[in-house]
Order: sequence, then C-alpha cells, then structure tokens
Amino acid sequence: MGNFKQRWNLTTNWQIFVILLVFAITGSSAAILSKPILYWFGISKETHHIALYSLLYILFIFPIYQILLVAIGFLFGQFKFFWAFEKKMLRSMKLGFVIDLLEKKKGTK
Repeated sequence: MGNFKQRWNLTTNWQIFVILLVFAITGSSAAILSKPILYWFGISKETHHIALYSLLYILFIFPIYQILLVAIGFLFGQFKFFWAFEKKMLRSMKLGFVIDLLEKKKGTK
C-alpha cells in the first residue's frame, strides 16, 4: 500500500481503496457498454470476422473507458486524481492534443 501512496501522492488507505474500486468499476463498465454500442453500429461476431470484431471492440472500449474513468472518479470524489491521471496517460500515448483542446476550450491550462 505504501507504494501506491507514494507513487500517486495519496495520504490514506481509504483513498487507495476508492481509486482501485473506480478502476475496477470503470474497466467492467467500459467492456459492458462497448458491446451494445458495437451492436448499434451493426457490428457483431456473426456479421464480421472475429479479428475485425475484436479490433473494433478494443477501439470502442478505449474512448468509453477514458470518459467513464473521469466520470466515475468524479462520482467517488476523486476527480482531481483521475483528471491528472487521464492527462498523464493521454500524453504518454502521444494523444496530449486532446487534453490541450479541452483545456483551451475551457479557458484553463
């Protein structure tokens, strides 16, 4: 637990529990929500090759996960942590321009 506290700059074990819970809920929710969205677009295992379906499934999960992570983090009172985590993750994936666009539109940086 000490590694999480130090790495994420947390003060209590309760924060660690809440943050890990948010990660668990977000991952499960993104996986569950991606299937009906794919189906809505007419994409299923029956209509597309399994490799294409799997690729599209992963591509759909990614943005859903990013949005849910911040939203569920907000609901659990950890918006600041997850917004900073999100920015760091997107910048490490060379997608920092998304954050820059959001912050420019909001007027903060």
